[in-house]
Amino acid sequence: MVMAMDRKKLEDKREHEVATSRKMLEIYCHDVHREENASRAMGELCPECQELFAYVQQRIAKCPHMEHKTFCSQCKTHCYAPVRREQIKRVMRYSGPRMLKYSPLQALKHIWLQFIEKK
Repeated sequence: MVMAMDRKKLEDKREHEVATSRKMLEIYCHDVHREENASRAMGELCPECQELFAYVQQRIAKCPHMEHKTFCSQCKTHCYAPVRREQIKRVMRYSGPRMLKYSPLQALKHIWLQFIEKK
């Protein structure tokens, strides 16, 4: 019998998901919204990306499958509205490969945690 994930581990997992999403949005916003970000430092989000990040945080906080979830793209339940899902897909497709350059430890941890959850 699989034991339920304790509350601390579950919250740590949520925090990791939020941090990874934030980093991916930072990379995307910095590179893709470059002209809008001319006066912003790396890590600051434009208003459009701030809005998307707030939405992502809400969805992660309410994820009914966090205990057993892997990647959102593999989930049977789509928590994101269709327009938002397309936005976040664009961000992830762009930022995913770049995570190894900008935040290698965070990227490897994310991949490792997802691998463990699949087992």
